[in-house]
Amino acid sequence: MTDDQTPDACKTAEAAPVRASRRGIYLLPNLFTTAALFSGFYAIISAMNGFFDKAAIAIFIAMVLDGLDGRVARMTNTQSAFGAEYDSLSDMVSFGMAPALVAFTWSLQDLGKLGWMAAFVYAAAAALRLARFNTQLAVADKNFFTGLASPSAAALVAGTVWAFSEMGVSGEDVRWLMAFLVPVAGLLMVSNLKYHSFKGLDLRGKVPFVALLVIVLVFVVVFLDPAKVLLSIFFGYALSGPALYISRRMRKSRRQA
Repeated sequence: MTDDQTPDACKTAEAAPVRASRRGIYLLPNLFTTAALFSGFYAIISAMNGFFDKAAIAIFIAMVLDGLDGRVARMTNTQSAFGAEYDSLSDMVSFGMAPALVAFTWSLQDLGKLGWMAAFVYAAAAALRLARFNTQLAVADKNFFTGLASPSAAALVAGTVWAFSEMGVSGEDVRWLMAFLVPVAGLLMVSNLKYHSFKGLDLRGKVPFVALLVIVLVFVVVFLDPAKVLLSIFFGYALSGPALYISRRMRKSRRQA
């Protein structure tokens, strides 16, 4: 028996995995992730029971919580591989399955196979979008997303359901619109279009006083009619990707001319 194979060494080797398994996880950021996961799950349950406005609101709440978990982890220096994986799984539920099932239950089920295929395209695209994001995280440009981010795509779908529900429009009345919108939102997620990530904003630095006034006005406008205003914001953001692509192509053609 070599020195490495002595009984004491064997006991140490056997104890190492046990100690590693007891290292635990960071509580604070994972609490936000769990809350986002719960919001996505609640959205699915609400849609199954016919409360589509509550389902859409729950998806927007999941968006806020999803934005907080990563920021809290960075501020408290509690980033971890576990947290990153857990966040991706939570995103798949809240921004992949939940919007697809809410849209399907609200309107797409009236289209039969075409309806569930449209919902599946969105769900599959969300999974592919998250997988691509995770694999390209180390080399991606921090200032831009490649493809529409899954929370923004979810906001586009959920915002449409919320706005029409508040206006008293049934899902059956707009089923063909949803059959177009839902898969298009999915395809935007897996596209190569560039979207501003706004990660370069310095929230710790000083800003002019008027900037605070603008933020207050934005909150006021949003609360006047949250469904329509939020839908307009995220619809505009979804269009910004194609608009940025066209703008770059036009500048490139001018330089070559």
